[in-house]
Amino acid sequence: MAGFEAGIEAVSSFTLAHEAAIRLGAFAGITAAVAAWEYLAPRRGRAVPRWARWPHNFGVAALSTLAVRLLVPTAAVGFAIMAQSRGWGLFNAVSLPLWVEMAICVVVLDLVIYLQHVLFHTVPPLWWLHRMHHTDLDVDVTTGVRFHPVEILLSAGVKIGAVAVLGAAPAAVVIFEVLLNATAMFNHGNVRVPAALERVLRWFIVTPDMHRVHHSILPLETNSNFSFNLPWWDRLFGTYRDQPAGGHVAMSIGIDGFLDPRQLRLDRMLAQPFMSGSVKVDAKRGG
Repeated sequence: MAGFEAGIEAVSSFTLAHEAAIRLGAFAGITAAVAAWEYLAPRRGRAVPRWARWPHNFGVAALSTLAVRLLVPTAAVGFAIMAQSRGWGLFNAVSLPLWVEMAICVVVLDLVIYLQHVLFHTVPPLWWLHRMHHTDLDVDVTTGVRFHPVEILLSAGVKIGAVAVLGAAPAAVVIFEVLLNATAMFNHGNVRVPAALERVLRWFIVTPDMHRVHHSILPLETNSNFSFNLPWWDRLFGTYRDQPAGGHVAMSIGIDGFLDPRQLRLDRMLAQPFMSGSVKVDAKRGG
């Protein structure tokens, strides 16, 4: 057991020492792999060419990253390091094996992101921000980074608050962030997964078919399958929906009132929270 603990400590130290490289490498690798998979085995035909969407989706992701770096320079990992040095939070007051602490932190932080996601569909001003993620007319790997910069800043604040309460180990926060980013790119992928394998996978991870339901134009389906990483929260809280009513190939994606392809431009995307749309999300109909 001592050797196992030493191994976990070594992984933790390595993760913190190479945080930027790990995060960038995971993002680039997963993005490239899913993009290649989409090309070789797409699940759906495209409504809009890649060239009309991808530069704008990556552009808003770059703006969001810049906003976080400028306005929340410590971010969740930096705050975890500060909390650890000052003894803040639950796990800085309770002694547990590092691997147990890290596993609990990853699961709890994933639950926090699920609850945050539900909240962004329930509170109108938050929905107006989050709606931009749903106005993409296709769902593919780039949709996984298509979030309004203000939403990303609010999400960073939520994660910092959760890290403060937990006293999460800094390495656990890095691992969670990498997993969340990787699964977001995967489960937004326009990829074909063999049906038998997909049915097994969705018990352990959010699959593309499971998450695609969440991007349906139908409000009942938009308000389902909120999980990003672990799929259990939707089943536990009654927001799980197995399949879209129209089937994955024929289902319509997007939000009524924002179906004009011109809304895919970066300037229009940034302005969408301040524009009127025809859909009012009713959380009571969500599952």
